[in-house]
Amino acid sequence: MPRRQIPHANPTKPVQRRVLVTFALLVLIALTGTLGFKLLSLDPRTTWIDALFMTVTTMTTVGYGEIVPLGQGGRLFVIFFLIAGFAIVSYGAIEIGQWLFSAEMRKFLEKRRMDHEIQKLHDHFIVCGFGRMGWTICEHLRDRNKPFVVIDTDETLLHAGCTGRNWRYVVGDASDDQVLTQAGITRAKALATVLPTDADNVYVALTARLLSSKLEIIARASDEEAALKLERAGANRVVSPYSTGAQKIARFMLNPNIEDFLEIADHRGQDLELADVQITADSPYIGKKLMETDLRDLGVMIVGIRRRNGERLMPPPGNATIEAGDCLFAFGSTTAVNRMIGESGHGTAQELGHGAGHSIEFQN
Repeated sequence: MPRRQIPHANPTKPVQRRVLVTFALLVLIALTGTLGFKLLSLDPRTTWIDALFMTVTTMTTVGYGEIVPLGQGGRLFVIFFLIAGFAIVSYGAIEIGQWLFSAEMRKFLEKRRMDHEIQKLHDHFIVCGFGRMGWTICEHLRDRNKPFVVIDTDETLLHAGCTGRNWRYVVGDASDDQVLTQAGITRAKALATVLPTDADNVYVALTARLLSSKLEIIARASDEEAALKLERAGANRVVSPYSTGAQKIARFMLNPNIEDFLEIADHRGQDLELADVQITADSPYIGKKLMETDLRDLGVMIVGIRRRNGERLMPPPGNATIEAGDCLFAFGSTTAVNRMIGESGHGTAQELGHGAGHSIEFQN
C-alpha cells in the first residue's frame, strides 16, 4: 500500500500573502493617482514627478497645495482618489500592524530562531515522535543537558510541549528527507524513532540510514517481525517496549533486591550508568594496564573490554593492556560517566582517551 504523504505546512505563506496584497494595493493606487494627475493636469508642463508628488501628498493627507493645476474633472478625481487612497493606506497600516503583533508573526520569528539554533547543533540527538515514549526520551536527554531536536507532524502538540521548555522541534513527516535535513541529521549523533506504527518507524530508519551512514539509529518495534524489518532498514538497535518491560518485571520477581541497588539515588546526576568509550590510535591509555590508569579515582569502574577482533574480557583483569580499537565499558555515577564521555568525545582530557560514548541508564 502506498505511503500516505503528509503535506508540509508553510507558516510563512499567510504572512507573505497578506503583505503582498497590501503592497500591491498601495502600488496600484499610487500608479492610478499618478496617471490621473498627469492626464487631468491643466498645465502641459506637469511632469510625472509632479504627478507622483501630488499622489503621495494626497494619499498621506499631508496636503502641500495644488502644484498640479486641476479643473472640475480633476477635482472630482481627487475626491474619489482621496477616499480610495485613504481607505487603502489605512487598510495597509492596520494589516501591517496586526501582522507585526500577531501570533503568526511570533511563530514565524520563533521558527526562524529555532532553525538558526538547529543549524548550529553538532553531535545532537533526534527524536522522531512526540508521544509518551518521545516525551520520556526528551526529558531524559534534557536532564543530562544533551542537545536534541524533536520531529512530529502535530504542530499544536509540539508548540504546547516544547516552547515553554525551550526544546527545539521541527514540524513534518520524519521520513521526509527535507525534514530530517532540517533537523540536522548529517551532523547528528543518534536518532530515535518511536512513532506509533512499525511501518512509520521502518520508513524513518530507512530514510535516516540513506542520509547518514554513521548515524546511530534506535527504533521502536511492536514484535519480532517488525524488529527484523527495522534492522534490515538500517536500525542499529531495536527496542520492544513490551518485551523490555516484561524482562524487567521478571528480573525484579527473581531478584527483588536489585531494584533498591539500581535506585541508589533518584535525583539528577546520581543515577548509575553504563557507558562505552572507543579507544583510538592517539589515546594516551594505549599500552597501559588497566591497574595503571586513574579511572577508579575518577569514580569510574571498567566492567568489560571488547577487543577489535571481537574478544571480550568480562570482567577484565587488572593486568589487561588497553589497545587501539578497544571498547571500554565503564560503570559509575551519571556525573562521572558523562564527564568521561564528554571529555573523551571532545578530546580535552588526555587521560580519558578519545572517542564517543553511549550511555545506558540502570533504572527501572
